[in-house]
Amino acid sequence: MPSLIDIRRRIRAVKSTQQITKAMKMISASKLRRAQERVVGARPFARQMARVLNSLASRVDPSTHPLLAEPAARADSKILLIVVTADKGLCGGFNTNIIKAAGGFIAGTAGGGVALGLVGRKGRDFFRRRGFEVRIEEIGIFQRVRYADAQRIARAAIEEFVSGRATKVFIVYNEFKSVMQQRVATEQLLPIPKSTVDGRQSTVDSRQSSVENAGVDYLYEPAPEKIFADLLPRHIEIQIYRALLESAAAEHAARMTAMDAATKNSGEIIDSLTLYMNKVRQAAITREIIEVVSGAQSTD
Repeated sequence: MPSLIDIRRRIRAVKSTQQITKAMKMISASKLRRAQERVVGARPFARQMARVLNSLASRVDPSTHPLLAEPAARADSKILLIVVTADKGLCGGFNTNIIKAAGGFIAGTAGGGVALGLVGRKGRDFFRRRGFEVRIEEIGIFQRVRYADAQRIARAAIEEFVSGRATKVFIVYNEFKSVMQQRVATEQLLPIPKSTVDGRQSTVDSRQSSVENAGVDYLYEPAPEKIFADLLPRHIEIQIYRALLESAAAEHAARMTAMDAATKNSGEIIDSLTLYMNKVRQAAITREIIEVVSGAQSTD
């Protein structure tokens, strides 16, 4: 049976942990509010841009721009998968779910021809230790997600695709749904996905479906080549930027939920230890009383 000193020491340790988890919950809650506002502001433009360009991609000649057609395969050509994880832990299953989804994608790819673009320290550490080919690496960007970060990642992905080293580019990330829910999303970035005849986008993410009529066409001014040269790279940047914002908001929500659960569990442990300590102390008092009474009786 542990002594009272040991139990009190454990209670103090758990109380210290509880203070830390409560503080982390409050910090994540304050950061979540700002991150959620940025996500809500970025979603409409990014989704509408995806709908329009997916519709355009099904109506124009793929040779109009390199980002519309699959490049010529090379000996080192692989699918490029951009994996967006967090830089820190203590956020429940946030990182684990992304890593599992990425692992499932790699396992489901014929021939295992997948190279990785790793955003976030947790994903980088996991896949590097296991010897995967890494072509893009970005860490430390989630303190403050900037558009320049998305531009840098997009340019690297576009270079891999245009050069033929990547036949397709996908991104997997946690999409922010609510404080209690995040959804792992896998989306195709390159080549630009095409909308099907019935108006639905033929990508992994059916959420971005087009509702435009199949017979509608567009008039281009200036020439389509010039428009696409400016618009398509910007589109990839915006989709990656939205994914980074979604992941940042989802991370704060997951951490807030995990720290709230940890705080409640700490309270339960403290209550249990306090009850056990009282029982031990009562047993010690009872034992001392018995010893005093026994000693008094023996003197009589």
